[in-house]
Amino acid sequence: MTKSTRNILITAVIFLFFIVLIDAFFIVSETNQVIITQFGEPKGETITTSGLHVKVPFIQKANYFEKRWLEWDGDANQIPTKDKKYIWVDTYARWRIKSPLVFFQRVRDERGAQSRLDDIIDGETRNAIANFDLIEIVRSTNRQFEITEEIAILDIASAIQEIETGREKIAQIILDNSSKITSEFGIELKDVRIKRVNYVDEVQRKVFDRMIAERQRIASKYRSEGDGKSAEIRGQKERELKKITSEAYRTTQEIKGKADGEATRIYAKAYNLDPEFYQFMKTLETYRTTLTKQTWLLLSTDSEYFKYLKRTAK
Repeated sequence: MTKSTRNILITAVIFLFFIVLIDAFFIVSETNQVIITQFGEPKGETITTSGLHVKVPFIQKANYFEKRWLEWDGDANQIPTKDKKYIWVDTYARWRIKSPLVFFQRVRDERGAQSRLDDIIDGETRNAIANFDLIEIVRSTNRQFEITEEIAILDIASAIQEIETGREKIAQIILDNSSKITSEFGIELKDVRIKRVNYVDEVQRKVFDRMIAERQRIASKYRSEGDGKSAEIRGQKERELKKITSEAYRTTQEIKGKADGEATRIYAKAYNLDPEFYQFMKTLETYRTTLTKQTWLLLSTDSEYFKYLKRTAK
């Protein structure tokens, strides 16, 4: 055997030794737990201690599983309630691998566990929802509502019934019933919650139409009240305007009457002092208002109107 061939063989042996060495050791972190399988069959106890561990290389395999709580988020399902209301129910849960050996034997991995949880939790959710009225699923307590004007108009308060079980207790029922089944798969359920509840599309449209109709009725009510108030204000304005106009007219007539009376008194006083002069002045005033350059008069010589003209002509 030549030297080069011997070097190649030594290199190959060292390389194979390192491969075997590497495959013989595995690391377990603080968040993982490991089951060793040999030709697909579990061997020994579950390894939960973190650190470096040894297995038979190439023959045995390390299967890692999470220690931490995992999330399950289900799909929304259409479910009828006890009072025949069709709703969409969306749930979520928290779970962990409690018994890795059972978990490995029954569901193999997390993907298989998620599929099992879909069937178990969705089925128990459907059973629980079907046993209760919609109000029990929506409300958690019998907290009193503050009665606002809008709620009073819509009469919502009278439609809200008191609950006996409530949403939280229904979620607990789903959790209890599901846990009895998931324990058979080495799974521990921590919490199950109803994330969202909504009407199905057909019912939702009817609800929206009813809400729109209610809002339109409220708007019509407010418009009607506004029109009535507007008419009342306009009527009051007209009454006030007529009252002011009437009082102003009465005041002007009183002032005018006093002025006419004062003028009459002055005229009478002036007439009593010199009746002839007063008559002369009134006649001149009459001339000024009745005679122009184009005026023609046909008067008798003894007319009172012609008396002062005749004197002027002389």
